[in-house]
Amino acid sequence: MSTIIDLRSDTVTHPSPAMRQAMFDAPLGDDVYGDDPTVNALEQLAAAKVGKEAALFVSSGTMGNLCGVLAHCGRGDEILVGDKCHIYNHEAGGASVLGGVAYHPLPNTSMGEIPLDALAGAVRDPDNLHAALTRLICLENTHGGVGGIVVQPSYMAQVKAFADKSGLKVHLDGARLFNAAVALRADVREITKHVDTVQFCLSKGLSAPIGSILAGDAAFISKARRLRKMVGGGLRQAGVIAAAGIVALNEMIDRLAEDHQHAKVLASGLNSIAGISCDVARTETDMVIFTITDGRDMKQFMAKLTAAGVLVGGFGGTSVRAVTHYGIDGNHIEQTLEIVRKTMSN
Repeated sequence: MSTIIDLRSDTVTHPSPAMRQAMFDAPLGDDVYGDDPTVNALEQLAAAKVGKEAALFVSSGTMGNLCGVLAHCGRGDEILVGDKCHIYNHEAGGASVLGGVAYHPLPNTSMGEIPLDALAGAVRDPDNLHAALTRLICLENTHGGVGGIVVQPSYMAQVKAFADKSGLKVHLDGARLFNAAVALRADVREITKHVDTVQFCLSKGLSAPIGSILAGDAAFISKARRLRKMVGGGLRQAGVIAAAGIVALNEMIDRLAEDHQHAKVLASGLNSIAGISCDVARTETDMVIFTITDGRDMKQFMAKLTAAGVLVGGFGGTSVRAVTHYGIDGNHIEQTLEIVRKTMSN
């Protein structure tokens, strides 16, 4: 195959030419000593973007969420999470394994929310010696576990009000935070003002090759910086990769709208193919979830797409996930639809 159309995830993006040049030109220091000027510039830019006092550059979203949870919680504390969220399902149980923090999963709705009454019923009585101490609520936006749905700021405001009343903090796994902001046509701070801390990825739709940001107040970030070192995330001349993150935040946010439009076109086209069902209305950002309805074997279907040059991912049962991103254009979408049509007709 001369050309592969890779729709498995928006993590497969390659850095833009501007990123490659910035990485080549980046002034460097030693970030563990705090004197890498490019890392420092990225952290200052990122904190300002999300309206927080300080930020920390980490190697991955998983590391950012782990350092965030452990900076909020001690051993024997408990966090409230949605049962479809990334922190609970896809981060190897790190908060429990490495920090002794208990997960308390609550049902996510199809819109990625945790019902407020479920949150209220889950907070432990701190005087009950038998119970863990509830410390933190974790939200996700966009919510990948329900197909890239945008969680509304109005809901997040209600969660924050409940948390403040209950003496809890709110952490946002915002791996695709800027996709949510672009879809809402709102400044990202309209989302992040409703949380105490936030993690977001530079290496997904924003197309940097490596890295995520954890942001919050200065005291929180100081604690998280020590935790980053503890889990092996203290990098040295990290400005080489931080430079791409600066380009990502300055140049790659608005173009996420292209990914969203390509996803809509892909969803609409898939839904027109016999044997496939796709809810176009739920394609809000860069994720397209479609279901095979004619009973064919899923593994064989995906293997045939791979052989024809299209890579997608499973989404449980008979559902498939395709994610648009930088490097995927309108021609790739049309080629994908043609390949799926031919595969389904065989």
